[in-house]
Amino acid sequence: MKISSYKITTMGLLIALSIILTRVASLRVAIGGVEGIRIGLGKLPIILGGIIFGPLAGGLIGAFSDLLGYFINPIGAYMPHFTLTSALTGIIPATILVLMKKNEPNVFDLGIAIIAGQVITSIILIPYFLNILFGLSWKVLMPPRMVAEPIQIFIYTYTINIILKRNILITKSHKI
Repeated sequence: MKISSYKITTMGLLIALSIILTRVASLRVAIGGVEGIRIGLGKLPIILGGIIFGPLAGGLIGAFSDLLGYFINPIGAYMPHFTLTSALTGIIPATILVLMKKNEPNVFDLGIAIIAGQVITSIILIPYFLNILFGLSWKVLMPPRMVAEPIQIFIYTYTINIILKRNILITKSHKI
């Protein structure tokens, strides 16, 4: 991954946006005294950064978003499990698109990559970590996720598709 001032600046903005969308502009649902579900768009900048700049950048954006977000606005004790999950949120969709060899993915390709990432992170890993760390039951954790995640996946896919189309148009217009 080449480091340029454009990439560093954009990644910093995506980290800040993720922190704001996660920590401030999210609906949090407590289950058993612990935040069991967070509904919001905080993962959108992480996924977008991974798709635009690659899996490594997506992982860095995800990890730094979680770490900095925790230090700015801690919610309970620090758990590195969730930093790993946040990094994987940026890594998995970007890696799937790289493996599919999609430089300019269409909405279907984006949907597949985002679904895979969200199933692994939000539907499997986060409930697993909540279960092993806090003893929360899968029966309690899974039904709300099964309702919220498809909606969030649709919003992520639709929004990222629009942003990528705009980004492609801007990039092509600068080459003329």
